[in-house]
Amino acid sequence: MDFLRKLLGGNESKQQVSSTQPATDMNSNQNPAPEPDALHSSPPTNEPAPGETVIPERPTSEFPPIEQASADSSQQAPSDDLPVDHNPELDQSKIKTAPLYQRDAPELASTVDSPDEEDTAQALTTELTEGEVSDALDEDDASDGTRQLSSQNAPSISVQRSMQGLAVAACRDIGRVRKVNQDSVFAMLITLPRENADIPLGLFIVADGMGGHEGGEVASRLAIQTVVHQVIAQLVLPALDDNFTEALQPLIVSAVQEANSVIHNHAQQIHSDMGTTCTAVLMLGQALYIAHVGDTRAYLCEAGGLRLLTTDHSAVGRLIQLGQLAPEEAREHPLRNQLYRTVGQQSQIQVDFVYQPLGNSTHILLCSDGLWGMIDEDHLQQALQHSPWPQDVCQELIALANLAGGEDNISAIVVTLPVAERLP
Repeated sequence: MDFLRKLLGGNESKQQVSSTQPATDMNSNQNPAPEPDALHSSPPTNEPAPGETVIPERPTSEFPPIEQASADSSQQAPSDDLPVDHNPELDQSKIKTAPLYQRDAPELASTVDSPDEEDTAQALTTELTEGEVSDALDEDDASDGTRQLSSQNAPSISVQRSMQGLAVAACRDIGRVRKVNQDSVFAMLITLPRENADIPLGLFIVADGMGGHEGGEVASRLAIQTVVHQVIAQLVLPALDDNFTEALQPLIVSAVQEANSVIHNHAQQIHSDMGTTCTAVLMLGQALYIAHVGDTRAYLCEAGGLRLLTTDHSAVGRLIQLGQLAPEEAREHPLRNQLYRTVGQQSQIQVDFVYQPLGNSTHILLCSDGLWGMIDEDHLQQALQHSPWPQDVCQELIALANLAGGEDNISAIVVTLPVAERLP
């Protein structure tokens, strides 16, 4: 019986009322403000009748709210002579006791102090049948509007974990020779809400400027600013309003062409020959849309190795296209820095477009010639595999380029794509 009194002791202290005060509605969630006289009334002076238990009055403000458990209730156990249902004014039918499930039994049994109390705890521990569980779910569903879960739509924990997730990092370094960093980078990774499934969207840009003092760095920044503004205004904002109908190829190509106009007009005003390369990669869902001018590069890391997605618009790149030069010889060729197509140095520009499904790829790499010109593709791929964190990979790539000489500004953007853990 002591065990039952400990379980019900907290509620009993709140259920008992003085015989000199009216009963309180136990179902009410609001405690009416007491009258001023009730807060300062003195204890009753009438002598109790034989066998009658008198409970001293306490100020109403000292009682905790009905729905909250009293911290001191466990210390106010009822007397052995006082039955549990002592108060005749208490409607026991209005008191709902939470069911005790079988999984709670070990913890409950560990608190009992005697064999009798253990038997009582065993009796209170019940297992709900399937029909009782269904009725309880229906009652909860009707009471608070919570969507009922069935065996078909119940949440589950996947046994397959991810080795790496979707993430991006962008880094640039001045290198060990140049005095000004004319590279600019931009990386954005967001999620577009959709009715059926959200869609990941990424925009990654590398621009390598040229044009002397306050020329190249200005041109590369203008290129990124213009492309970003165009993509956000024509793609992101309309997509948020479910009002996007434009094809992605002309969108990303026209964004680079607009950057060419902005840079060219600015160069004409300040009498500069500034220009820049620009490789802009738009990732939407499971595909890449690439607009490219110059010799900055975009790679895709696949199971078979690192694959170059762009074409260098340089004299060396043209020789490679014609089959007159091997790709591994490009880094040492004397014409490797001579570009025949850039952004901003002509009023009109032709922009290469590449569409590439992601498939089972693991990484996307964008970089300037300050990186790929110092490190061969085998070492680039090895660095990509060293860490699942793109920030670590970017820093390793830049360190490798500087160790190889750091002859130019170094820029890298690494995007890690989701890869599931391979189960044994």
